[in-house]
Amino acid sequence: MESIARNRSFGGTQTVYRHASKVCDTQMTFAVYLPPQAEDGPVPALWYLSGLTCTHENAMVKGGFQEHAAEHGIALIFPDTSPRGEGVADDEAYDLGQGAGFYLNATRAPWSGHYRMYDYVLEELRDLVCGALPLNGDHGITGHSMGGHGALTLALRNPDKFRSVSAFAPIANPSQSDWGRKQLSAYLGDDESNWADHDATSLMRENGWPGDVLIDQGSDDQFFDLLRPQALADVMTRTRQAGSFRIQPGYDHSYFFVSTFAGDHVAWHAQRLFGRRSNGGKPQ
Repeated sequence: MESIARNRSFGGTQTVYRHASKVCDTQMTFAVYLPPQAEDGPVPALWYLSGLTCTHENAMVKGGFQEHAAEHGIALIFPDTSPRGEGVADDEAYDLGQGAGFYLNATRAPWSGHYRMYDYVLEELRDLVCGALPLNGDHGITGHSMGGHGALTLALRNPDKFRSVSAFAPIANPSQSDWGRKQLSAYLGDDESNWADHDATSLMRENGWPGDVLIDQGSDDQFFDLLRPQALADVMTRTRQAGSFRIQPGYDHSYFFVSTFAGDHVAWHAQRLFGRRSNGGKPQ
């Protein structure tokens, strides 16, 4: 891990790192916020997965998570959204290729050589930060849009690795949406039976989640139809999945929406990661 930027923030430190990824076969950049409590010992970690076209920087700068993480004593991990660099496959469209890794392991050329974001987040980056930073092994995960899709699918498939999961306006049913069918076909091939492991609605129906789930969705989200939140909400209702699916009136898909409810999500994860009610935590 090579530190390439470091800033003091709310008594803690916001650092950007670069490292050579064996999984993605390229240099990868990610960011970590360590709260002031990390100076006294290991702390839990909340992973934030970003959406289409983003890098580690978007949520780090615009999400407003650091103040809340410092209050509750939680580290933040901001991975990139895809592999990047010379020789990494790309596409002219904004929603495929670099910036649009969809948090899966591609099996189809030309993507399969580098696009292994599922293993990268779940295994390689997790092992790297846990080995180098004061983290205590308790992890939660959240994300926005494509990153909400990633947070839900990674957690639902790996409840042993995450104690809590939430999402902001996730791509909830990608196998039935133009934000999903195009990418799943490109990365995994046209056999739709291979897509179910990367669809939160399908996974919620088949696997469920052992705890509760928090999802926020803006009512005025300009991408509402592409996200298909109603599909996931319907499955949660029919399977009696514990959780809160909140429609926030008047909010769109932007980081104004994310930053408004960032405090709710950090407090909610803190309650579950620490196994107790967190100071100021809501919703209960």
